Parts: sequence; structure tokens; C-alpha cells
Amino acid sequence: MAPGGVLPEVRGRSAPMTGAAARRLFLVGALWLASSGASFGQGVGFQQVRIPNGAEPPLTAGIWYPAAAGSNDVIAGPRRLALVLMSHGGGGAYDGHADTALALARAGLVVAAVGHAGDTFDDQSKVLQLWRRPAQLRRLADYLLAEWPSHRRVDAARVGAFGFSNGGFTVLVAAGGVPQLSRVGPYCKAHPDHDLCTTLARARVDAPKGSDVPPGAWRADPRIKAAVVAAPAFGFTFDHLGLSGVDAAIQLWRAEADRHQPDPFYEGAVREALPMPPEYHVVERAGHYDFLPPCAATMLRAVPAVCSSAPGFDRRAFHEQFNREVVRFFQGAL
Repeated sequence: MAPGGVLPEVRGRSAPMTGAAARRLFLVGALWLASSGASFGQGVGFQQVRIPNGAEPPLTAGIWYPAAAGSNDVIAGPRRLALVLMSHGGGGAYDGHADTALALARAGLVVAAVGHAGDTFDDQSKVLQLWRRPAQLRRLADYLLAEWPSHRRVDAARVGAFGFSNGGFTVLVAAGGVPQLSRVGPYCKAHPDHDLCTTLARARVDAPKGSDVPPGAWRADPRIKAAVVAAPAFGFTFDHLGLSGVDAAIQLWRAEADRHQPDPFYEGAVREALPMPPEYHVVERAGHYDFLPPCAATMLRAVPAVCSSAPGFDRRAFHEQFNREVVRFFQGAL
């Protein structure tokens, strides 16, 4: 699965991408932005952690946070720091939005991103078990607020979440949304040419059903007070009733030229069903993958479907604006 995609085959005509190539894509984006010179007035510390997860293998996560120059310790101060949880897209990795994590940490927030086991670049064995993702995000919050060695520096009353594509779906559930996966089958009968549906057909995989979902799987995390949702996958599975429990502040993003998740069935459906109007952004000429960081030239050649943007669209310039808006939103909402 390409990073940020909905299901295992959204790469179109590009060559299959290995796990190593996908991993390099994220690291190249992170390294470019780490050295870009953009500054929010503070240094950034980073830790990769392994989080115990009950009977399942530990979760891998990355944590970015304000740090004094020359130190990897969480910066001290009179106030505890707000926390933003991150959920990557399908087939991605925890550092898939490292540029945004860096921007938030430079602005004085703690950012924690989980690798969604079963839906990562190197393990797509449980990609349709969508209910696993919100549980993993909740486990990440539990760890940061109670078990992380620096958890006393984190303010449990100021928690937000960021999600792209499958991560947008994840964040909506964590914020109180209840999807109806039984809508996937009828959606694909009505739109057999859409990416989700052609992928299921090629893979000979049945659409997920409501009966597949374990009881109590769609469990909200009331700690989440604000959420940034970019190009949410499976948006059409939510209706007014399903999103009636969302009382967090929402910043919602749509890529105008998103051919993988065409309007109005994804972001449009979510926008219409939310109980309170979100802060809403449409990015002109952007495609689905433009929410991922800019690619180096080698990655552009290796995975053009993920790295290419429309003629005239400047992904680097967009990410500078996008990150500013995300920082502003969380600073205000938290």
C-alpha cells in the first residue's frame, strides 16, 4: 500500500513500492524539513519508543517535543504542555507527517505519532480491521499521559489529534464518531470505478460488514478536545447520527483534485454530518498525497504517484502554509 492510501492498491500505474522504499520516503521528508531552517523559536527533541500493548506486540511510536538547544530533554517551564496525537494514512509510518510534528513541537506542543500495527508500510495484514486504529491511538494517549518518563510535563486537559486519510477516519472515531461499515458494499455497487471499490475487486476482498466489528469497538476518547482531519478515508460511512457525539473542535481539509477519495463522498460527507461547522480548508489543485511531505528527487522517481503534484502546485510552499494553519488551530483550540 502506498503511504496514506486507503487500501493495498492505490498507486495506479506506478511500480510497486517496497517497505524499504516507503520508509525512505518518510525519512526523506522528515530530514528535508528538519534541515530547512524553519523555526518556531525552540529546539526539538525526539524519541522513538516501544509501547506495551497487552497481548499484542508493542506499538512503535515517535515523540517530538520542545527541547533546549543542545538537549534532548523536555523543556521545563511554568505550564504543562499540550499534546497532539498523530494517526498516519493507510500503509504509512509514524513519521509520515514529521514536518507537521516538527512545526508543532517548535511551537511548544508535545506530539506523539503511533505506527498503526496491521496498517503500516511493512504490515498490511489487518488493513480492513479499522476498529484497531482508534484503540491504538487511545493506547498512545494512555502512555503519554501516564507512563512516558516525562508525562508530568503533559497537560491531560489539553489533548488534540491529527489524522490523514485512514488516520482522518481514526481521529473522527476517537473524537466520538461511529461509522457504519455496512455502507461500504452499497457504496461500491453505486461507484464501482472509485479507488476503494476497484481495489477491493482486484484483491477479491469482500467489503467490510457491520457484523465484522467487535462489540464496543467504536469507543471515543473524551480526552481529545480538538482534531485536524485531512482527506478522511471512509467518510461516507458517517452520517449525522454517527457524528452526533463529536464535540471536539475540528479543522477539516480537502484536496481539490483528490482522485483517490473524490468529493463529496469523503470529506464532503463528514463536513455535512458534523454537528458543528468545522474550520474548513480546500487546497486548490492539490491531490490526495499532497498532504504528505515533499519528496526528494530520488523518491519522486521511485514513487511518482505518491510524490508527484499537479503542474503549478508547490508542495513545499503548501506545507509551510498547512503547518502554520495546523499550529494556529491547535494553539487556539487547546
